[in-house]
Amino acid sequence: MNGAQDLGGAHGFGPVMPEPDEPVFHADWERRVFALAMAMGYTGAWNLDGSRATRESLPPVQYLASSYYEIWLAALEQQVVATGLASAEEIAAGRASEAAKPVARVLARDGLEARFRAGFPSSRDSAGPARFAVGEAVIARNIHPPDHTRLPRYVRGKRGRVERVDGTFVYPDTNAYKTGENPTWLYTVSFSAQDLWGESGDPGGIVTVAAFEPYLEPA
Repeated sequence: MNGAQDLGGAHGFGPVMPEPDEPVFHADWERRVFALAMAMGYTGAWNLDGSRATRESLPPVQYLASSYYEIWLAALEQQVVATGLASAEEIAAGRASEAAKPVARVLARDGLEARFRAGFPSSRDSAGPARFAVGEAVIARNIHPPDHTRLPRYVRGKRGRVERVDGTFVYPDTNAYKTGENPTWLYTVSFSAQDLWGESGDPGGIVTVAAFEPYLEPA
């Protein structure tokens, strides 16, 4: 999706200004939104890729005018309504009007730290050999899907080089919509900054992108 989240190389947004000693959360409500998103995602009603896809689907005006956790909250509200876990009216009222809907699993406090420290790996066994090898020249496909994709716009149609074969992982483009994990080869691909942005690109600059196999074709 060519949404407002895909800002790489776009002008008009000013420089990135890192905040010295930036806290994990700037306010208590951000901490709460994060906890709610983790707890609701753990139910299995949707997955990580589905969360990303929902955030990306927000209208550009809303997305660009919102802070990071405002975007998370807006997406979370959409997801609980779409999955029938709450209604828009309940969200607006701030209270439930019906009994809680059943979920596949509940994130309990006991064992919480151990569960999240273990992570949720998305690597999977390979069903076949990798199509591309380290050092091989490839072209990022010039695709503009209306749904979720992890291929940035600024590399589409550009020539790159495979720097690393990373293994096979859950394919986000299908997993976001629960149409299959479809384990897919993932590569680290490098692109010349000037190939991406012409003479305004940093001479000698290199940009690397994690690209799934369907995003690539032989150069």
